[in-house]
Amino acid sequence: MIYSHTLIPLMPKSKIAITIETGLLSEIDALVRRAQFPNRSRAIEMAVEAQLERVRKGRLVREVALLDPREEQAMADEGLSVELAEWPEY
Repeated sequence: MIYSHTLIPLMPKSKIAITIETGLLSEIDALVRRAQFPNRSRAIEMAVEAQLERVRKGRLVREVALLDPREEQAMADEGLSVELAEWPEY
């Protein structure tokens, strides 16, 4: 296993080829020159990670929107009443 300088295990990486607009690449290069990213690969990797996180959150929001608030509240209340009965008296 490969470790970073902080002893956190690094995930295996795969090398890929991508096609990207010249203007976007220029912006990435400018960020690298300003030391906001160590290199192009890390800048692109972080951008992909951020976009995937937005997709995941959007999926979660859509799933939550399908829930019936009254049904969820009833299940939560039912669970609380069962748990309260199990709590010891003080």
